[in-house]
Amino acid sequence: MVNPVVRRIGASVAVAVAAVALTPTTASAANGTIGVRETVCANDLFVRTQPVGAWMGTLYRGQTFLVEGPRSGGYVYGFAYGDINRRGWVQDGWFC
Repeated sequence: MVNPVVRRIGASVAVAVAAVALTPTTASAANGTIGVRETVCANDLFVRTQPVGAWMGTLYRGQTFLVEGPRSGGYVYGFAYGDINRRGWVQDGWFC
């Protein structure tokens, strides 16, 4: 039988690990600022035709996105540089 104190500590550690796993890739990740060409901090960030719309390309860590606005449902509109080179929507909150 497992000691109840050890069981509680194990459960607390599991909750802490789960909380860390659900946060953005870095503590410095931030929402995009309209009018600013932001750098992507996520490993990959899908560019979509509309919020939660069809995929049209992927930005990778270090590539840039010019936030032009507006915001809608956690997504932001703008121009994706790099291999995509077109306007679209990305999930906000994944910029350095």
